[in-house]
Amino acid sequence: MKVQKNGFLSIEQLQDRYLKQSKTMTSAINTDGKSFQEILETRQALSPGGVKFSKHAAGRLADRNIELTNSQMERLQEGALKAQEKGIKESLVLVDQLAFIVNIPNSTVVTAMNQNDAAENIFTNIDGAVII
Repeated sequence: MKVQKNGFLSIEQLQDRYLKQSKTMTSAINTDGKSFQEILETRQALSPGGVKFSKHAAGRLADRNIELTNSQMERLQEGALKAQEKGIKESLVLVDQLAFIVNIPNSTVVTAMNQNDAAENIFTNIDGAVII
């Protein structure tokens, strides 16, 4: 590639260089024909942090004096993974006497309650349940 006398590249030279870099970078990404949504969901499932709690859910835990043991957290995570494997998007995950509504694509607990707070035992806006 020749550099012009003033030391700057021409627009055509820059364009060629950019296009070559773009092709190299694009070929380095292997998507195996998966859609962006599938790749995103896979990445989220593999994230090391496990399930997270929304501000609302964290507030519910505090208001209801619910403290999770490490074992319960592991089982909640396991329940969320099982729900994801079955294609559930909004899941009820029951751990001991606790109920959690989990948004599976975001790995986020959106609300939590214990058996006393779930007096009517009615859960809406879910498409599956996991009992762990």
